[in-house]
Amino acid sequence: MIPDAAPASPLAPLETEYRPRRPLDLGLTLGIQQHGGGDPAFRTAHGVTWRASRTPAGVATLALRQSSDGSVRAAAWGPGAEHALDRLPRLCGADDDDSGFDAMRHPVIAATHRRVPGLRLSASDEVFDALAAAIFEQKVTGQQAFGAWRRILSRFGERAPGPTPRPMFAPPTIAGWRGIPSWAWHRAGLEPPQSRTLVAAAQRAESIVRAATDPAAADRVLTTLRGVGAWTSAETRLRAFGDPDAVSVGDFHLAHEVGFALTGRRTDDDGMLTLLEPWAGQRQRVVRLIRLSGVREPRRGPRLSPQDHRAV
Repeated sequence: MIPDAAPASPLAPLETEYRPRRPLDLGLTLGIQQHGGGDPAFRTAHGVTWRASRTPAGVATLALRQSSDGSVRAAAWGPGAEHALDRLPRLCGADDDDSGFDAMRHPVIAATHRRVPGLRLSASDEVFDALAAAIFEQKVTGQQAFGAWRRILSRFGERAPGPTPRPMFAPPTIAGWRGIPSWAWHRAGLEPPQSRTLVAAAQRAESIVRAATDPAAADRVLTTLRGVGAWTSAETRLRAFGDPDAVSVGDFHLAHEVGFALTGRRTDDDGMLTLLEPWAGQRQRVVRLIRLSGVREPRRGPRLSPQDHRAV
C-alpha cells in the first residue's frame, strides 16, 4: 500500500503503477491542480500526493508516490477509484504533446526547459470543478480565493475515502453546488459576483460538461456564460484539458511577468500576446516555464491586501 506512514485503511484500495514514457516531475505537474496550501482536495505528506476528486462513478481518493526510476505507484479508494486510475496517465500529463515546441527561441525559456524536463501539462478531465475553482479566483487575491474554496469544500463537499493524512473533501456534486445557500457563499468570503456566476453556471452544468469535450469546444461554451470571460475559460481549460495554448488574458500579474521575463520590461495583455505569438499552440507551456524560471520584476509597491466583506 502506498501511504507507508498512514494508518491502515479498513477497505483495500485499487492499485496500479504508471510508467511515463517521458521524464515526469510529479510535483511540478500536479501542482497546477492544487488551490492553495489548505486545499481540502489536495495534500502532499510523507512523499505521497493525495487528491480527492469527483468522477462519473462517484468520489475517489488517489494516493501517488513517485519512485526514483520515475514510475508512479498509485492507490485509489472510493466508488470512483477505478475511473480515477483509468485517467491517471492524463492527470500525469501522458497526453501532453510538446512536439514542435522550440524552447531555444529565448534564453530564459531554454534554460528553464533544460532545468525542468519533467514538467508535463496535467489534465484532470473535471470540467465543471475546474470552472468552479476558476470562478472562485476571479478578481480577488489568492488568499481570498483559496480560503473560500477551503470553506465551501469542507462544508459542502464529500468526505474523501481512504487513509488520508487529514480529513479531505471532494468538490460537491452538481446538485450540491446548486444547493449551497446564499449565506454560505457570503460566510465563506466569496464575493457576490463570483457566487452569482457560479450558481448560474451550476444551473447549466450538465450541458457544459456534455459540450466541453476539448479545449476549443470548452472555450466556446464557457465564454457564453455570464460572468465567464477569457481569463476564466483559460484557467478552466489549462486544468481540465492541459490546454498547451491557454493564456489567462486579464490576469493582474501575468502580462507583467511575461513582458519582464522576455524583454526586461512590463507589458500589457496585447503586448503579452505579441510576445507569445512565436510559440502559438504552446503558449501555456511558455507561461509555466516563465513562472518556474525565477525571473521576477522588482516589486514596485505594496502587495494587494485582501478585503473581507463578510459581516463581523
